[in-house]
Amino acid sequence: MNMQTTLAGVTFKNPVMTASGTFGSGMEYAEFVDLNKLGAVVTKGVANVPWPGNPTPRVAEVYGGMLNAIGLQNPGIDVFMERDIPFLKQYDTGIIVNVCGKTVEDYVAVVERLGEESAVSMLEINVSCPNVKEGAIAFGQKADALFDITREVKKYAKQPIIMKLSPNVTDITEMARAAEAAGADALSLINTLTGMKIDVHKRTFALANKTGGMSGPAIKPIAVRMVYQTAKAVKIPIIGMGGISNAEDAIEFILAGASAISVGAMNFVNPYCTMEIVQGIEDYMRRYNVENLTDLIGAVQE
Repeated sequence: MNMQTTLAGVTFKNPVMTASGTFGSGMEYAEFVDLNKLGAVVTKGVANVPWPGNPTPRVAEVYGGMLNAIGLQNPGIDVFMERDIPFLKQYDTGIIVNVCGKTVEDYVAVVERLGEESAVSMLEINVSCPNVKEGAIAFGQKADALFDITREVKKYAKQPIIMKLSPNVTDITEMARAAEAAGADALSLINTLTGMKIDVHKRTFALANKTGGMSGPAIKPIAVRMVYQTAKAVKIPIIGMGGISNAEDAIEFILAGASAISVGAMNFVNPYCTMEIVQGIEDYMRRYNVENLTDLIGAVQE
């Protein structure tokens, strides 16, 4: 079975990737997962300076998933370049670096540093970060702000850029078109949905941040719908994510129009799930006599 998929001129051995923030930079999962068998490792968000993240508690289990308000805690680009990139270069897998920031300048600083590293296949730009210059409205929640940051990052990026879209908008296709018009090479969606949990016995919020991002199986139908709509609205490739637990979930996203998929919250439940999904997609292709994965992309019958 030919499981290769190509995004913006970059070919990956299979469509299975890890969702940013759920897999570290691969080191944490290396004893469970053969990183050589993944299409790509998508790293945790990297900023220009270390971020401490939000106060605890910052993770809460909810029905059908989890809420997190980690706050993109990370050691910064210097540590990432010295420690994480050399680790990932040992493996035969794509390296996609997720980039976060609080101003456009923050993003550009990281993108420029990563341009020095040829081993990095693509950059995923996390536009769910609050824009401190715009009253903390996320870059990905206003089409014009998304357009501006996409265009600016594209000016400096040496690698193809993937804009990671927020689902917390009225019309996902408006955002997708804005990113495409500004020069994005690919899109990934969806990021987490904003949620809240209250402990009724203590009458307190379960998260110190009050709200957090919801991920897990409960969000999958929303994610599949948004990927399908977006695939109809733009010509650039899509990495689909949101509640993927097994190979059937992954194939659902591919049939909806995704060229690749990312596995997130399920890594916490079953650290072997990415390997199981790679094998499951291959088994599905064999069962239905599909020689090339690309024949499945957007192949849902209308």
